[in-house]
Amino acid sequence: MSWDQIAGTLLWTAAGGVLLFVLMGIDALFTKYKDLEEMKRGNTAVVIRFVLKLVAQGYILSRSIVTSVSLGEALLVSIISFVILFVLERLVEIAFRSLADLRLDEGVKEGIVGHGMIAGSLHLVGALIIGACL
Repeated sequence: MSWDQIAGTLLWTAAGGVLLFVLMGIDALFTKYKDLEEMKRGNTAVVIRFVLKLVAQGYILSRSIVTSVSLGEALLVSIISFVILFVLERLVEIAFRSLADLRLDEGVKEGIVGHGMIAGSLHLVGALIIGACL
């Protein structure tokens, strides 16, 4: 591995890390509770959702990097994929609420682990689908 490859890897990793941090922050703005505060309180449902959300975003970012020819393209594809994932998650949450009166955000905030697993797996499954399209 050459110094150019090492520098490139460091640059792509840093840019990906910053984007991941930003995307997780944006997602937190639309969550009806504060992830970090709930995690500090020991809310396992929030931890599960957060971890699965992080894995999903990381997977999309990794697929974007693998399939892109430039750093800018990879970041743009990741941002677009995040928006698609966000919309997909909201649509499924609306469907759950309408069809089964299942309110995932409320359940996660209340610490219902099953709700955290469902909410987190929506991110993960969406990421797998989006990743297959990249």
